[in-house]
Amino acid sequence: MKGSTGGYAGSILHVDLSKRTHHIEEPAPEEMRAYIGGSGLASKRLWEMTPSATDPLGPENVLIFMTGPLTGTKVPLSGRHEVVAKSPLTGIYGESDAGGEWGAELKRAGFDGIIVTGKSAKSTYLWINESGLEFRDAEHLWGMDTYDAGDVLRRETDQKATEASIGPAGERLALIAGVMHGGRDCRPAGRCGLGAVMGSKHLKAVVVRGEGEIPIADEKQLTATTRTLAPEIVKNTKRLSDYGTSQIMTALEEFGNLPIKNWKRGSWKAGAEKLSGVTLAKTILKSKYYCKACIVGCGRTVAISQGEYAGVEGAGPEYETTALLGSNLLLDDLEAVAKAHELCNRYGLDVISTGGVIGFAMEAAERGILTNSQSEEVSLKWGDGESIVKLVDRIGRREGIGNMLGQGVMRTAAELGKGCEAFALHVKGLEPPGHDPRAYNSLGVGYATANRGACHLQGMSYAFERSVTMPEFGMNEVQDRFGVAGKGELVAKSQDLMSLFDSLKLCKFLLYGGVKVKHMLEWLNAVTGFSMGQAEFLKAGERIYNLKRMYNVRCGITRKDDVIPVRMLHEKRGEGGSADNLPPFDDVLEEYYTYRGWDKNGVPTNAKLRELGLEQAAPYK
Repeated sequence: MKGSTGGYAGSILHVDLSKRTHHIEEPAPEEMRAYIGGSGLASKRLWEMTPSATDPLGPENVLIFMTGPLTGTKVPLSGRHEVVAKSPLTGIYGESDAGGEWGAELKRAGFDGIIVTGKSAKSTYLWINESGLEFRDAEHLWGMDTYDAGDVLRRETDQKATEASIGPAGERLALIAGVMHGGRDCRPAGRCGLGAVMGSKHLKAVVVRGEGEIPIADEKQLTATTRTLAPEIVKNTKRLSDYGTSQIMTALEEFGNLPIKNWKRGSWKAGAEKLSGVTLAKTILKSKYYCKACIVGCGRTVAISQGEYAGVEGAGPEYETTALLGSNLLLDDLEAVAKAHELCNRYGLDVISTGGVIGFAMEAAERGILTNSQSEEVSLKWGDGESIVKLVDRIGRREGIGNMLGQGVMRTAAELGKGCEAFALHVKGLEPPGHDPRAYNSLGVGYATANRGACHLQGMSYAFERSVTMPEFGMNEVQDRFGVAGKGELVAKSQDLMSLFDSLKLCKFLLYGGVKVKHMLEWLNAVTGFSMGQAEFLKAGERIYNLKRMYNVRCGITRKDDVIPVRMLHEKRGEGGSADNLPPFDDVLEEYYTYRGWDKNGVPTNAKLRELGLEQAAPYK
């Protein structure tokens, strides 16, 4: 990038699969400063390249892989990248981020990102290294799962390469298919059906390998900052390191936050203990996994050597898996959950949406709406591990009932009808992750206004209602999770902050490690040489979030769509740590719109857009 002193490779690779051509873009320094990289720059390119009429599964949709300025540097927990497209699951803005090593390898190969357009006439994979780009035939890989395909791809390219690939679910356009990275190490970009976008383009994989150095503007300052913070991060995340993300199963069950029986029940203590990270560590844990630049190692590698699920080996279940494919389905058999998790990884399925749609199907069967003949004799009984594994297999292959369930909860509910929309849990078509708005009063509006649908990571406001403080936001103590005043403002500030995490490409577990806004800004300036102030930095986060909102407004999203599932809004859990709380939704949403500078329909005003330098997105001229 001309004028850059560090952090960026300076090039974005544009690939046209239809024409089998490519060109290189050099983004302007002022654009990178305004949008940072990662999610920010990707959202700007999506805005520019996909008008509202874009078919998410058509060749005109774009598939964007984007790193951030901190990707591939020594900044702790910076081994991440973003995948962005118009979502076929929701029909609006779609993004998902992933860890592992893929982003760092792309950066070291000389590219900040890849933008893929068109559709290949036959199955293809891209091989990218410092020598450039090759289009390679993938007909022999089509139909392979991501583990087996990864082995072949590394043999054909470089054993040190890493790949972003799809499995049969993406090939067969399951709308809950994700993009998986690293074969058996599997770091998924699972959400929003972006694997189906990749499949619609006949793109099996993008394989990368790089050995170049990433320039750092102030190496001395960066080293000093990281050395100071690293011990605190390690200390504060020790339990996460020891037991992985599923170590929170028992705590969240006690809080009344855990999804249980399609979000209907409030307590399931014994089951949560059987699925916890502590139990995993004592039983099937093989080793820990570290993403690039990680000093925590929350990833689990598991192995099952005997019994019904013998042969399972590789990336193990994370919290979202044990929550959505475990407690949400009343399945307390950890080995069965690990097998279901492995199938999701192999087929390329989002574990959250998969667990969500199976939970919905089980309740539909319990109510007599979904019959045995429709389920083709696969049991839809709560807690039946064998049948849950079969259902995941069928969804991944899009066979039988799996063909319907692979559409996600919203479309399956519409197909079944008979009033089952009342227990179809999704926001704008995206199934919720394992966190309940009845446990944290900010989370309902966070889900309703998240740009990709039900998402805790686009706001993560609940972290400030559980254990995190942020002096830069005037939060010197943890917020009352059942409080109401100020929650709309909290959601907006948290969303802007998460936009910065996603654009810098930092892991959000840094929040629990003690990292604050000032540290993120110090890293950005040391790496890039920007000399950016805090006000400009936070404004960039707000700009990015508002541009994504305007993308959705252009797709028809307004206040009518800023809602959460009926169950989460009106049905009390009845037991557990959040037994009687219901989210104070309307009051918090009004405060949120006001703080954001959006009108009563949830549309950013022209004044707000001008303030953010987004005149091109103004809806009313």
